[in-house]
Amino acid sequence: VQLQASGGGLVQPGGSLRLSCAASGRTISSNVMGWFRQAPGKEREFVASIRRSAGTTYYADSVKGRFTISKDNKNTVYLQMNSLKPEDTAVYYCAAAVLYSANSRPRDYDYWGQGTQVTVSS
Repeated sequence: VQLQASGGGLVQPGGSLRLSCAASGRTISSNVMGWFRQAPGKEREFVASIRRSAGTTYYADSVKGRFTISKDNKNTVYLQMNSLKPEDTAVYYCAAAVLYSANSRPRDYDYWGQGTQVTVSS
């Protein structure tokens, strides 16, 4: 499975961005898609995940109510980010997991995209 993330950029506090993650290859093997982020000097942290078959979603408390993860029928997963804050600044990674119960642990994910930079600053 290959993952291509896009959509990052510079945005002012309170603004919005939508990230996309296009999956290709043996996508049928990935049951869960997730977004993670990593700020300089910090560990990679969970942002959101979605189960591909059921569409069930999960969010980190820090983004709940502001971010929305969704998918289309063509192997693309989105992360709509609203009301962005400076602390949301990070490199955002999409990931795919074969394990159906995968959720917030990075080690449960088998495939990773290259990351896209999101900077929230005035």
